[in-house]
Amino acid sequence: MNAAGRGHTAAGASRGGFRAERAADGRYRWQLKAPNGRVVAITQAAFETAGEAERGFDGLRAVAAELTARITHVREGIGWIWVVPGSRGLPEVRSSRAYERYATCQNAFRRFVVLLSKQPTRELPEPAVPLRRGDGR
Repeated sequence: MNAAGRGHTAAGASRGGFRAERAADGRYRWQLKAPNGRVVAITQAAFETAGEAERGFDGLRAVAAELTARITHVREGIGWIWVVPGSRGLPEVRSSRAYERYATCQNAFRRFVVLLSKQPTRELPEPAVPLRRGDGR
């Protein structure tokens, strides 16, 4: 998290890479930036901690080669977005913007998969386990 408490950035991700940010509701969402600094993907899920967001990202990164996207027309306006469905059909991650052409959207998803697979693995601490009291409660 930075000094202002506004985000948690992986090393070297100031321009590109993974970034978990705290939303207005106090939960965390992650995004993936291209080396040029443009956000290419954002998560739909909200996580309680930055560590949970990182674990969610790493889980997706581990299966990058097997990801498939659903390309759909935006509801309002003109354009196409890609969405990677997660559990129960809810979106796991989606494109950060709409693309004018269907083929451009397909290519953007392919570039996302390559960028995702190139992200370094981070050593994350295990989730905190509550301490047990000595009296068995």
